[in-house]
Amino acid sequence: MSRPVKCRTICRYPQTLEFIPTGSEPSSQGKKEAIILTVDEYETIRLIDKEDLSQEQCCKRMQVARTTVQKIYDSARKKLATALVDGLPLRIEGGEYLICNGQNHSCGISECYKQELYQTWHKPKDSSITRIAVPYENGRIFQHFGRAAQLKIYDVKEGAITASEVIRTNGQGHGALVEILNALQADILICGGIGGGAQAALASSAIRLYGGVTGDAESAVEALLAGTLAAADIPCSHGAESYCQ
Repeated sequence: MSRPVKCRTICRYPQTLEFIPTGSEPSSQGKKEAIILTVDEYETIRLIDKEDLSQEQCCKRMQVARTTVQKIYDSARKKLATALVDGLPLRIEGGEYLICNGQNHSCGISECYKQELYQTWHKPKDSSITRIAVPYENGRIFQHFGRAAQLKIYDVKEGAITASEVIRTNGQGHGALVEILNALQADILICGGIGGGAQAALASSAIRLYGGVTGDAESAVEALLAGTLAAADIPCSHGAESYCQ
């Protein structure tokens, strides 16, 4: 029996998930099979080539063995070279990974905002609190998840709202918003419009999604608790992901 693959910790989910070459006939683009770069492969490129970390530093960030990082990195470089040289589309999806929630200090960044959020919003393991997040603006559900400047957080216990608070996100984009939700230990997201990449990132963090919801934020939360929330089925534009729960 083969050993189970250990999940690789990634700091952030990529903001851009697809790259399409130009210079050729548009009609031929759809016929070219895309190169698939997994999220953990993307992370090794970001850390080693963009952040100038050594492979040893990278393995500490991702919490896997150095040989594993080297294997992932070599695969990523090969895929990037193939996409560039052969003029193929490149798409980022899938892989075995967990998004860092700030619980530990493996990244070595003492001022990481996720660490502060995790400490402030930490829930004990035996907690019965369900935490619901809603992109928020003037009492209503903000309809563009990736541009939300605020989230309203509701803590629910035994079917009733026990606390709520509005926090600022600084409009960091869908990848950073998922990181924030992860650090907040959110269990559920109620939102309006949301893209396939954000849906995939939420799934990797086991955050339940109720999308396509409009109107008053608190009314939506109360409808969810009552079992009457009408959420739209938002299809994901990307392929199946391999997640670590």
